[in-house]
Amino acid sequence: MLAALALLTALEAGAADHAAAPAAIEGRGDPSDASPLQARLDAAPAGATLVVGTGEYRGDLIVDRPLRLVGIGRPRLVGSGKGSVVLVRAADVTIEGFDIDGRGGGSLMRDSSGVHVSGRRAVLRDLRIEGTLFGIYLREADGARVERCRVRGLPGKTAGEKGSGIHLWNTRGFRLAGNDIAEVRDGLYVQSSPEGVITGNVARRLRYGLHYMYSDDNLFEDNTFSDGAAGAALMYSRRITFRRNRLVHNRGFASAGLLLKACDDVLAEDNLIADNARGVFLEGSNRNVVRRNLIAGSDRALVLYDSCAGTRIQGNAFVGNLTPLDLVGRRTDTDFEGNYWSGNPELDLDGDGRTDRPYRLSDVFDHLRGNLLAADLMAQGTAAAALAAAEEAFPVLQPVTAEDPRPLARPPALPRVPAPDPTPPAAFRAAVLGPALLGGAAAALMARAGRRPAARPR
Repeated sequence: MLAALALLTALEAGAADHAAAPAAIEGRGDPSDASPLQARLDAAPAGATLVVGTGEYRGDLIVDRPLRLVGIGRPRLVGSGKGSVVLVRAADVTIEGFDIDGRGGGSLMRDSSGVHVSGRRAVLRDLRIEGTLFGIYLREADGARVERCRVRGLPGKTAGEKGSGIHLWNTRGFRLAGNDIAEVRDGLYVQSSPEGVITGNVARRLRYGLHYMYSDDNLFEDNTFSDGAAGAALMYSRRITFRRNRLVHNRGFASAGLLLKACDDVLAEDNLIADNARGVFLEGSNRNVVRRNLIAGSDRALVLYDSCAGTRIQGNAFVGNLTPLDLVGRRTDTDFEGNYWSGNPELDLDGDGRTDRPYRLSDVFDHLRGNLLAADLMAQGTAAAALAAAEEAFPVLQPVTAEDPRPLARPPALPRVPAPDPTPPAAFRAAVLGPALLGGAAAALMARAGRRPAARPR
């Protein structure tokens, strides 16, 4: 519980850091800091296409009219180091095919970025951005599209000294597709930005893969959020669909794969949630559905607060997790049904595919661990096993009832769940997602992380 509170505290601090309006919008800088391309842009009529050939162009660039700027042979735009390298200050601007270097300069207080956009319907495509505080910043940029861009943060800097890979503020109807982000503060930061599509992005080696708040009606499909303090941290939002994503290798004192805080009507289905400190974390969130996910190799598969109502957890495969559930509080109306639990010792004697008795997700020790800080100190010791066995034989305490009444006896086929690693889909389905081999997949995931599955005391 202590670690869970630490994670929530960290998220609240991050929300407070960024919930305020962004900095004042940068305009034209000193003419001595301008790119040699600036004169060409200023002379071009609205709607023109400017083609830029191979070479290095030093200085900052502002686009203040509808234009299409196309790089051939990957020309390199090197900023002055004083602010954003490219400023988009008009609607209907397209920029594609450039390498962009911010030289490590600028200021977080000015939202200095590789490309800073404050015009509608911008298209940023095939850009490679490095040496900038923020990679791409979309500010009130409705209808923006960011596709196949590569962002690398500032090596050697702490999270507090750099910005997000792609940062959205007050932007509606956006599309982020096929972007590759690493070594920034947060991969995707989405605030007050509804009705977007986020698909096929990779964000790794950072603080949060996805940091998200006050943004309704967004769709996440086929993304990878890995190697961070949290894979996807969603807060204060409604009607989000989270499908076929990979949330893996997010470990630390207060880490989670998928975290929902004060989020309602969320659908999370067909995701791979593996090798995280906590698989799925739910607090203050209502009417959410978690189904057909593979949740494997995590210390705690589920962390569930009693402030959640109407949660449905159905048809998932829970494999090789140290603890299936930490229930924080005194009640739950969560519907657990039809999941596979690798720690379930019950048999299927009638052959209907379900074990003959319900699977109780938390024994008395799990109940204490979810409500008392000191219980974690002996969580994996012999005392835990003894207490659990004694309580089963001679029940004296009455923990909150949490059970799957009709658990699956065998791992389900989950053909839509993505591969643990980028292997060919056919080979993955044959070797990993086959029903008979699902447990082996989780064991392989844990072995890769240097861990072994542990049997849960009953």
